[in-house]
Amino acid sequence: MNTFNTTGYRTFSFFNYLFLFMLMIISVYPFYYIFIYSVSIPTEAARGGVYFWPKGFTLTSYAQLLKVDGISSAFLVSGARAVIGTILTLFGTSLFAYVLKHPKLKFRKLMYRMTLATMYVSGGLIPMYITVKELGLKDNFLVYILPSMIVAFYLVLVKTYMEQLPDSLEESAMIDGAGIYMIYWKIIIPLIGPVLAVIAIFSAVNQWNSWQDNFFYVTDPKLQTLQLVLLSYLTDQTSNMMAISNNLQTNLSIKEITPVSIRMTITMMATLPVIFVYPLFQRYFISGIMVGAVKG
Repeated sequence: MNTFNTTGYRTFSFFNYLFLFMLMIISVYPFYYIFIYSVSIPTEAARGGVYFWPKGFTLTSYAQLLKVDGISSAFLVSGARAVIGTILTLFGTSLFAYVLKHPKLKFRKLMYRMTLATMYVSGGLIPMYITVKELGLKDNFLVYILPSMIVAFYLVLVKTYMEQLPDSLEESAMIDGAGIYMIYWKIIIPLIGPVLAVIAIFSAVNQWNSWQDNFFYVTDPKLQTLQLVLLSYLTDQTSNMMAISNNLQTNLSIKEITPVSIRMTITMMATLPVIFVYPLFQRYFISGIMVGAVKG
């Protein structure tokens, strides 16, 4: 008897698909709601009733947001730090993991454990600020990318993934005359693609969303990140919205903007790049995170 044609199996499949469909709706709807609210007429949306369709349609909030001083340069800074920072993180973490996995390296266990300790122990903000200042990284673009070149959590994933590769691959390459860097670049890197994709997602999202390092270490307006610019604008708009609405000389398009519509628009602008990038790496995500976390 074919178990796939039984009533019990069909009933299970129906409820299973129904549950997964409901889970998908629960996961997707918050982003959809933010989008339809951001394109709704702010004064109409403020009255409520925005559930499945926008109330009217306007891009006033987006247009007003794009007029914020420095937002174009901030977008470029955040994009540059996301791309460059992710590449350097992949390179630094994978190279360090490759070195640490070789038993001939002296004190490799000590270095590995000291790196892991940074996951649980931090020097604090003041020592970090002093270190950044003494290294000349204050008001420097490198402060966004150098501190994250080696991340302990990523190191665990990559090192564990590498240790599951057969040693015969490296041995045969050495016999053919390949050096350690040639082996790393030509053999190891192509084989650890799934776990590198996972790290790329984590690192890119973290770099894109970061604003604390900008807030503490950077005062140059030309180096401001998008997240801090949006946060500053949201704070200013929320605190000044009442004064703006009472000012009869204020432009009508500005008067119609509400704090909630600004928050929704900012959330949408900050989230869209991540939503577009994630599907490109999604097929590697599950296999990479699972294989890399089998053992520590």
